[in-house]
Amino acid sequence: MPDEITADLSMKSLLEHYPGARRALFSAFHIGGCQSCSYELEDSLEDVCEKHEINIKDALKCLIESQEHDRKMLISPPELKTLIEGNESFTLLDARTREEYESVALPGARFMTQELQNSLFADKNQERKTIIIDHQGRNVLDQCAWFRGHGLTETYGVEGGIDRYAKEVDSSIPRYRLELE
Repeated sequence: MPDEITADLSMKSLLEHYPGARRALFSAFHIGGCQSCSYELEDSLEDVCEKHEINIKDALKCLIESQEHDRKMLISPPELKTLIEGNESFTLLDARTREEYESVALPGARFMTQELQNSLFADKNQERKTIIIDHQGRNVLDQCAWFRGHGLTETYGVEGGIDRYAKEVDSSIPRYRLELE
């Protein structure tokens, strides 16, 4: 992972290492949401800014601030292990497909259904910690933001998802690759 966000970083590398970058660029500058504001993954951030007449310093500032904000919504796989093994009460939601969940799941994880989500939103227990895990951590930031926006301010996502958890914490968990990725 690059140590910092720089102008010469390719969009592919930026999006792989900083999952919230797509959301940040679209929100601040309307970049990447439709065909007229799209970019190629091989383009550098500087190329994209030049094409869309955006000051690179403004884009870098936006991305850095967004990354700092996103980091506050993430926990590491070892932190999740500590929660699982500890006495603290929390809800672990698995946001993968039903097939993935039924094949491989962490102890205590609940498959996130619309019904469960609605129940949690209605309860609005802001003190209870909610942890969301997906396959590789690519969508978890958007889900955390969604939950926080509905009043569950103690919602966090697992950085790198169940795949990173299996690599770093529990090698007995089978790893897999999705064909659509």
